[in-house]
Amino acid sequence: MRKLKNEELNRMDLETFKSAEKIPVVIVLDNIRSMHNVGSTFRTADAFAIEKIYLCGITAQPPHREIHKTALGATESVQWEHVDDTNELTTRLKQEGFQIAAIEQADESISLEEFQLVDQQKLALVFGNEVFGVNEKVVESADFCLEIPQFGTKHSLNVSVSIGVVLWDLVKKIKYSQ
Repeated sequence: MRKLKNEELNRMDLETFKSAEKIPVVIVLDNIRSMHNVGSTFRTADAFAIEKIYLCGITAQPPHREIHKTALGATESVQWEHVDDTNELTTRLKQEGFQIAAIEQADESISLEEFQLVDQQKLALVFGNEVFGVNEKVVESADFCLEIPQFGTKHSLNVSVSIGVVLWDLVKKIKYSQ
């Protein structure tokens, strides 16, 4: 066994990726403080071919050295937009036919492993601030909340880790469950 070289991975070039079909999921970052988490989100969104990232409120925007450090160029491949108010964005996305899923620990949350996708449903995943989580108004207006099962002593995962876990689960269900 040996590690593959980058040229053996058969990745798309930037222009091919931009025009390639994407997973019908958008990521909404609700007031994320850490630029490293923002950069990591871009890199993960590129890896799973996600449609778009919305950077809301205080969430930092490219170009920025600290974002670039973890994004490693994914700010060029993944479509993104800054929106001042997360609640206004989720209202707009609902009007565009998206279901809004807040990734949050809530009294009526659906455990990620139990969540079943509706065929052809566009999904907006809202990930919240590292300290306060998803804004309460956004949680209240969401179509549902998804919760990642946890078994240790900590109350939450790092937001960039949560994004990776949730996206992998959804991509697995979309691409490999047919």
